[in-house]
Amino acid sequence: MLSPSLEDYLEEIYRLSQRGEAVRVSDIAACLKVSLPSVTRALQRLNESRYIYYRPYKDIVLTEQGKQLGHFLVERNRYIREFLRLIGSQCDVAAEAEAMEHYLSLPTLTAIINFVKFTEQHPSWLDDFKTYCRKEAARPKA
Repeated sequence: MLSPSLEDYLEEIYRLSQRGEAVRVSDIAACLKVSLPSVTRALQRLNESRYIYYRPYKDIVLTEQGKQLGHFLVERNRYIREFLRLIGSQCDVAAEAEAMEHYLSLPTLTAIINFVKFTEQHPSWLDDFKTYCRKEAARPKA
């Protein structure tokens, strides 16, 4: 199991790799706003765990295992962001999703994914929920 920090690195490597361009240390550092030595240490750990192929001064390549986990991490973030939007959370959605994603259990994440998919298939239910939320917000507080 990866630490939250290493998950962030792998997630970003996966995102960058999806652009079809070579992934470099400097790209990761810029995206995550971290130092080059921090990226290098993380890449060494991901390489040791067999999520990536990494050699200094070469492109970073995801292994099949890295691609699978990277895809999962990106999708996890996407579903959590969508969940926060759907429930009308008045927060910084990106920051909140980042805070939540590493600490949700798989059963909770599965429930969130099911909720998002359900609302996509049943938009009238979502409209009812939003109407309820507006009424609750307008109610005088005791």
